[in-house]
Amino acid sequence: MSLTTCTIHFAARTDKTVYVSSALMKSLQLTGTKPVTLKVGSKSLLAPIKIVKKTGNHLYLPVAVKNALLVPRSGTCMAVSHGGRDIQIGPLVGILTNASSASVVQPFGSRSPLLKQYIGPGSQKSFFFAFTPSGVNWAAETVTAYFPSGDGWVRKTVPLPDVVYNRLSSRKAEKSLSIENFKERFVRRGTPIFNWSFFDKWDVYNLLEGDKEAFKHVPESHLNPTSERVKEMLEKHRFVYLKPTGGSLGIGIYRLTYHPKRGYFARFRRNGKNVLYRFAQFGGLMNLLNSRSGRMRNYVVQQGIRLIEIDSCPIDFRFHLHKNGQNEWVVAGIGAKKAGKGSVTTHVKNGGQIMTPEQVLDRVFGSKADTILQNAKQTAIKLAEAIEKNSRHLLGELGFDIGIDQNERIWMFEANSKPGRSIFKHPSLKSQGKTSLGLIFEHSLYLGRFRARREA
Repeated sequence: MSLTTCTIHFAARTDKTVYVSSALMKSLQLTGTKPVTLKVGSKSLLAPIKIVKKTGNHLYLPVAVKNALLVPRSGTCMAVSHGGRDIQIGPLVGILTNASSASVVQPFGSRSPLLKQYIGPGSQKSFFFAFTPSGVNWAAETVTAYFPSGDGWVRKTVPLPDVVYNRLSSRKAEKSLSIENFKERFVRRGTPIFNWSFFDKWDVYNLLEGDKEAFKHVPESHLNPTSERVKEMLEKHRFVYLKPTGGSLGIGIYRLTYHPKRGYFARFRRNGKNVLYRFAQFGGLMNLLNSRSGRMRNYVVQQGIRLIEIDSCPIDFRFHLHKNGQNEWVVAGIGAKKAGKGSVTTHVKNGGQIMTPEQVLDRVFGSKADTILQNAKQTAIKLAEAIEKNSRHLLGELGFDIGIDQNERIWMFEANSKPGRSIFKHPSLKSQGKTSLGLIFEHSLYLGRFRARREA
């Protein structure tokens, strides 16, 4: 297997011959001038090959070839040959997202700028685009693709992609049978699709439960707890979190505390404000929870952890992990999140503040800060490997909410299969944000089999 970059030119010719520079022939280890199979995504064409005298790696495609293969553009892209009998150009990488609007400037609404960020690192080296489920024509093996163009987007019909990166943002839509079947059609075609769906909180617990080393970093948790279970957990741990299994952004979370002499406390967010209730008896607390949470169906009760603090505010960390071009998990970025005063969570929308991990750990642990940070990184990778090992579908990206307690023990509270990017807005974390975006492209190359050599 040979991999290189090349420059594609569209030639005003009517024949179906592929014209290749001698340098590209050599780079791809093509043998002689026998016909080759030229591939772009799901489309392929057997064509005669002719060598042209041109310095560098160049590929000239007559209009008939370009149209048959629906090549999206001329210019630079990757080229790979498997055994010298074919030329595959691309890769064609599609970001699966929500239904588009009529706007050419923002066809994906408020998500349009974010999708441009994802596409950026691979836009000049591959055919990287966004698409929606309704844009796929299975019979024709084509998709309506949106490519960034200046301040807006341009729409083109292209072959089905080599790789799909799933960024559907609706939990409800993604759980529908139609979307499940839609994604399964890619799997049946052998098309890698990574980040299959959102995790529910209990999904992650189940994925890790069988891995002894990873599971020790998960706080004690119980699904659909009874009032007896909540009381038992409060007496055992003194404070717990009650979280909706399908929640995000800290919505619907309660922090429950038990003081033997002062009673029971419930802290949560209501109408955009942090509120605190106190109850002398456990029954009063349960009346509140049952009235607001439907008897705690689809909730998880989780052991509270005494986290490290700054200014009496708890700190946790968002670890953003990716699979790289060698199919290995790496930590791309880490943001420390300081809880707002009186907040249940460290989310910025609830008054939280983003800091760098070094700012926090140096202040809390001093000379031990770097050792503790490296230990946390290794733990995050170990957790990612364990989740992946037990998952039915491909994962390429994970976000962990990780805490460090006052005894330096590392805890994982939540795993997100489609993590947000809010930590990268911090000025000191912007370079990590670029690294994260680059890794999405690198891993897409790996999944699309645009690799330098075949793996053993």
